[in-house]
Amino acid sequence: MELGQIGTAMVTPFSHTGDIDFDLTEKLIEHLIATGTDSLIVCGTTGESPTLNHQEKSDIFRYAIEIVNKRIPVIAGTGTFNTAETVKLTKQADELGADGIMLVTPYYNKPDQKGIVAHFTHIASITDLPILLYNIPGRSAVNMEAETVIELSKIKNIRAVKEASGSLDQMSDIISGTDNGFKVYSGDDSLTLPLLSIGGDGVISVASHIVGAEMQQMINAFKLGDTTKSAKMHRILLPLFQAVFSAPNPVPVKYALAKMGIDTGGVRLPLIAGFKEGAAAFDEVWNNFKKNEHVFQ
Repeated sequence: MELGQIGTAMVTPFSHTGDIDFDLTEKLIEHLIATGTDSLIVCGTTGESPTLNHQEKSDIFRYAIEIVNKRIPVIAGTGTFNTAETVKLTKQADELGADGIMLVTPYYNKPDQKGIVAHFTHIASITDLPILLYNIPGRSAVNMEAETVIELSKIKNIRAVKEASGSLDQMSDIISGTDNGFKVYSGDDSLTLPLLSIGGDGVISVASHIVGAEMQQMINAFKLGDTTKSAKMHRILLPLFQAVFSAPNPVPVKYALAKMGIDTGGVRLPLIAGFKEGAAAFDEVWNNFKKNEHVFQ
């Protein structure tokens, strides 16, 4: 499972009736591939996975795998707070031809660290697919500690972690405690460059929907040793990274995509469609970014 430098946690396009819009999904996938996405993560948090039923997830897995057609890896978000349901989704993703799976720390039931290890160990035992762990304590209400990730990394097909704890200390501990083949990705766009600076591998991104090419340039500049240029790019992108999360995700990024002429529809309840209160502030950030876009040429 080569996720590359930028994996995009893809939004799920909906029609005006609230159903998945597969025509819009195809257009979105083509846009993402053309603008710097190295791997596609479907049915994650940004894809509104809690509102998608089992059949809908299966349908998105199948469609994304078909449209991508091996051009980049497709990672299926099969993780839930229900181990048995996660096993069913994982087996289905495997049968459909996914290149890997993403497993979020079980949310709401708040397992302890032993429970987290048991959950992921069981799922890893029923599939040969490469696994991307996903730690997001702000949503799951439990932090998967560095020692837990290090223990899980010893399982053959657990290959990477998406770290959205916001803690560079924790990320550093994971990097130090795992083999070179284990990959650590930021789950926060704003920590992409800081994580690279301590030996991380990239980002599972939301902002890459709209600035994927620019993020690739920032990462490449850093890897080529031009830290001054990469730092400048980071500072230009940072207000946009923050604006993308100025309202519940994925409301702002769907608004931004619409500004670019890429329709992905609304969101499902309990999220509220529309971005009236934040639109003016987002537009200001976007316009400021466009003024500095020459830095990325």
